[in-house]
Amino acid sequence: MNKRWLRILTYVIMVYMLLAFAWWAMLLFTKNRDAFLAKADLYKLGMVAEGLVKSEEEFYNSKIYKDLAASYRRQEWMILGEGMVFLITLSAGIWFINASYHREIKANEQRRNFLLAITHELKSPIASIQLVLETLLKRELPRDKELEFLKAAYEENERLQGLVENLLFSAKLENAYQPDFEELDISELTRNIVERIKVRNREIQLEVDETGDLPLIMADRAGLTSVLYNLIENAIKYSGEHPRVVVTLSAKGEDKVQICVADNGQGIPEEERKNIFQKFYRIGSEETRRTKGTGLGLFIVDQVVKAHGGNIEVLPNEPTGTIFRITLPAGPAD
Repeated sequence: MNKRWLRILTYVIMVYMLLAFAWWAMLLFTKNRDAFLAKADLYKLGMVAEGLVKSEEEFYNSKIYKDLAASYRRQEWMILGEGMVFLITLSAGIWFINASYHREIKANEQRRNFLLAITHELKSPIASIQLVLETLLKRELPRDKELEFLKAAYEENERLQGLVENLLFSAKLENAYQPDFEELDISELTRNIVERIKVRNREIQLEVDETGDLPLIMADRAGLTSVLYNLIENAIKYSGEHPRVVVTLSAKGEDKVQICVADNGQGIPEEERKNIFQKFYRIGSEETRRTKGTGLGLFIVDQVVKAHGGNIEVLPNEPTGTIFRITLPAGPAD
């Protein structure tokens, strides 16, 4: 049964339950009213026969009828109260079931997208490396061509290694990640990462802009390296044909450091910004998406920043693009 028919069946069951509740509530009110009227008629006939009352009006003003009517009204309120409790409970149950259903559908879609993405991401570098090795084994090439092929294989291997590291790191984040704090020069770390990325992407305008004297910070080198790599690579990936990425470092007082990574891409729609840090989440679907990725990079960034006691914001860049702004404390997270 596909998702569409499953959703229709779910809604049919929900509507049936609500209609069944409304029917039984109406039936209970009707039966209670009929029982009251039958009992009132029985009392009236008995009291008239015994001469206790002489007319219907006198019976309706009697204490027996008033007590009977009060009992009937209490039963009505009891039915109404129990019905409201049941309706609230039923509505809450339906809401939770529906919300769980949509969460499961969304999770399945994300897992499916992740499997499609990871399959493509793994196959592409493996196929490229295999092609290079087969070419080198089967052909005699000039030394400069050999070096060109080897460089291509090396870059694909680095890409594959980065993918595997992201997979392992994301698994570690959910279970056993504990930042190993050490004193770091954020400026030196950032410049080293930028230089390494520029070696593989010479056509990219990648700049580092420092504002003021930056304090040394206590941070996890591996975690912060992963944050910077993922943000910069992500900015490059979504910046189109002529990417320009600017990494800005600045001090915020004496106890905080701010890192901004700005690109000149298409930007991120405002309604998507709250979702991009979810694990496996990527904008669009794998069938139509052209950019590479697994949906793990920003999840890793968010989790590492939180583990350091910092925060991350997503802002629009001018005239186009996105800015990721991270604020980190100079000392370790409490």
